[in-house]
Amino acid sequence: MGSLQKPSEKEEEYFARQAIERMKKEAAERQAKMAEEEKKKLKELHYMHCPKCGHPLAELGYKGIKIDRCMHCQGVWLDGGELEQITQREGLLGGFTKLFR
Repeated sequence: MGSLQKPSEKEEEYFARQAIERMKKEAAERQAKMAEEEKKKLKELHYMHCPKCGHPLAELGYKGIKIDRCMHCQGVWLDGGELEQITQREGLLGGFTKLFR
């Protein structure tokens, strides 16, 4: 029967490094998954809710542009680029006065 030899120091170092790298990779994957879950949870809590009072927003069409309006506090919220679209069509003051009526 052959005798078992103790692994060399280099072998032990190699396997220890492999184990550490595997643990680091698993930790990074867990962290990324947790961050994605947190992002999803925050979106579910806040998406289409008024930033002022927290009530649900209603999407209303205004000259082909969908604006978000809170029926509770009457706040009007625009997505990126929507203000520019409104002001290009009607000028700054004309667009604002019609939008808030």
